[in-house]
Amino acid sequence: MKRFIEEYMFVIYTCVLFLFVLNTFIANAILAYVVGVLAIPMLCVSFFGAAKLFRILGVIFLSVGIALFIYAGLPIYQIPLFLTSTMPLLAFLAMLPWMNSVVRAGRFDRRINEIMKVNVTSLGRLYERSSFTTYILCTFINLSALSLSQEVLKENMATLKKKIQDSFISRSTLRAFAVALAWSPMEVMVAITVDATGVSYLTFLPWLFLCSFIVFTIDLLWGRKKFNHIPYEPIGLSRPRDLQPKEIAVKIAQLIIALSIFLMIVVSIGNYFQLNFILSVTLVILPFSFAWAFIMRRIRSFVTIGWNSWKLRTNSMQNFVVLFISLAFFSSSLNETPFLGIIQQPFIVASETPFLILLLVQATYLVMSMIGVHPIATIGVLMEVLQPLYEVINPLSIGMVLITGALATATVGAYGVTVTITSMNTNQNPYRITIRNLPFAILYGGVGTLIGFFLL
Repeated sequence: MKRFIEEYMFVIYTCVLFLFVLNTFIANAILAYVVGVLAIPMLCVSFFGAAKLFRILGVIFLSVGIALFIYAGLPIYQIPLFLTSTMPLLAFLAMLPWMNSVVRAGRFDRRINEIMKVNVTSLGRLYERSSFTTYILCTFINLSALSLSQEVLKENMATLKKKIQDSFISRSTLRAFAVALAWSPMEVMVAITVDATGVSYLTFLPWLFLCSFIVFTIDLLWGRKKFNHIPYEPIGLSRPRDLQPKEIAVKIAQLIIALSIFLMIVVSIGNYFQLNFILSVTLVILPFSFAWAFIMRRIRSFVTIGWNSWKLRTNSMQNFVVLFISLAFFSSSLNETPFLGIIQQPFIVASETPFLILLLVQATYLVMSMIGVHPIATIGVLMEVLQPLYEVINPLSIGMVLITGALATATVGAYGVTVTITSMNTNQNPYRITIRNLPFAILYGGVGTLIGFFLL
C-alpha cells in the first residue's frame, strides 16, 4: 500500500492543486474550504516521505502555528482555510518540469554543452566556458542543468587531480547557477518576491539582470585568474564532433526568443485576468511548452520526456508540500495575533536607516542557510515582517535583497539541495563547498544590497 501511494502521489497532488487553481477563477467558498480540508491528508501523507530536515521545519512551523492559532482564539473549523495560501507555489513547482522537458526535447542542452568540450587549452578558459554554459541552461532548465554540467565536467576532467576537480566544479557550476536564476521567471524565489512586494516582474528585470551580469563577470575574471595556470586537455576517447559556432549561436538565440515570448504571454495573461505572477507563470508553462515543441516538430519526444519527468518530479514533491503547507498555517496564524507587530517593531524602528535593513536581510539568509533552514522558509517569515516597510522603503529595494540574498545561499547552504547534489556528484564534503563559496556568496549579496540601496 505504501509503495502504491508513493508511485501515485502525483495524482493526489494534481487533483488538489487543480481544484485550487480552478477556484481562483470561480471563487467558490465551499470549494475553497474543500481544498483546505484536502490539504490535511495531503500534508500527512507527504510528511512520511519528506527528508528529515523538512520534517523538522514542518513540525516547528506547525507547532508554533498551533500555539498562535489557539492564542488568537480562532475556531477549529477555520484551520483548513489557513493551509492554502502557499498552494500557488506548489502548483508552480509542479509545472516546471514541462518547461525543462521542452528544452531537453529540442536538444538545446546537448548542443550548448558542446561549448565545454573543444578548443580549450587551460582550466581558466574552461572555467569561462563551463560557467557560461551552466548560466544559459540554468535559466531554462534550472536544477537539471546543474547535474548535467557537473557530469560533463567530471567526464572531461577525469585525468586531473581530484582536489582540482572538486574546487573547479563546485565553483563554476554553483556560482553560475546562482546568478542565472536571479532574473529567471521560472525561479520560485523571484516569483515569491514579485507577488510579496507587489512590484512588477518587468520592473525587477533590468536590475536583476544588471546584478546577475556584474556578479557573473566578476566571477569569470576571478575563476580565470585562479585556474589559468593549469593546462587542460579533454580525454581523447570522449572528444565530440567539431564545434559548430553558428549552430550553437542559433540554439542560444532560439532560447532567448522563446523566453521573451514566454514573458510577454505571462505578463499579458496576468494583466488581463488580474492574476498574480506565480499563477500567471503556472498557467502559461504547459500550453507554451506544447506550442514550442510543436513548432520544433518534437511533440512525441517532448511528451515522452515531459510525462516521465513530470511524474517523477511531482511524486518527489513531499519536501515542498510539508514546507509550504506548514508555512502557510504558521503565517496565517501569525497574522491573527499581535506578535507579528512585536516582531516587526525593530525593523520599523530601523527604517530610518534603510541600508541597515538591507544588510540585516542578507545576513539573515546567510545565517539561516548555515543551520539548514531553506531560503523559502526564511523568506516566508521575512515577507510578513517586512510588510509595513513597503510604505517607507522602496519595495523594489527590499525585493532585490530578498532575491539576491536567497539565491546567494545556493552556493553555501550545506544542507541545501544544490550543495547536496554537488557534494554527491563529486564525492566531497559539503562544508568544503560552503567554505570555498562563502566569499562569492558575500559578494553576490553585497552587489544586490548596493543595487537595492541605489534604488531607495
